[in-house]
Amino acid sequence: MTAEDKIFNIAFESDGVKYTGWANPSDKLNEAGLPASFHVILNDVSFGYVSHNSGEWTVNEDRPEGLVEKVGRAIEKKYAL
Repeated sequence: MTAEDKIFNIAFESDGVKYTGWANPSDKLNEAGLPASFHVILNDVSFGYVSHNSGEWTVNEDRPEGLVEKVGRAIEKKYAL
């Protein structure tokens, strides 16, 4: 499976703004067997590397907390969490 095969689209709305983009899961897996992090692009801009730690979604860039949570929920839909 190539990296392109793993990339999936995400889309959601937050505060009246529509966001579309994609997430590229890492090859490294966490203890739950899911990708340890996801490189996320939103509206053609790099959002950062998003990961799920201690029950919450985090990102390695300075992003609004609510937006990070929405990205996390969009990722969760892919994995039916």
